[in-house]
Amino acid sequence: MYGERIKEKVEGIDVTPSLIKMWISFAGIGAFAIAALMVAISHTKLSGWFAALVRVIAFVIFLFGTIIMIYVVASGPTGG
Repeated sequence: MYGERIKEKVEGIDVTPSLIKMWISFAGIGAFAIAALMVAISHTKLSGWFAALVRVIAFVIFLFGTIIMIYVVASGPTGG
């Protein structure tokens, strides 16, 4: 089912497995960027327990991005 062409259309664009995988990988890249910005802000602008809380949240977001990227890489090419 994953390898078959998806017949749905979203705003006139054919939705293919390759396109879906691209957007999923963009979400992972975005999670990495948000986590990096949060750590940078927590080191420069914040202090105390709030900085530690922001770093923990950034770490969770980083783990989410890591899981997404592992999925994208491990699922292999889409063939389309």
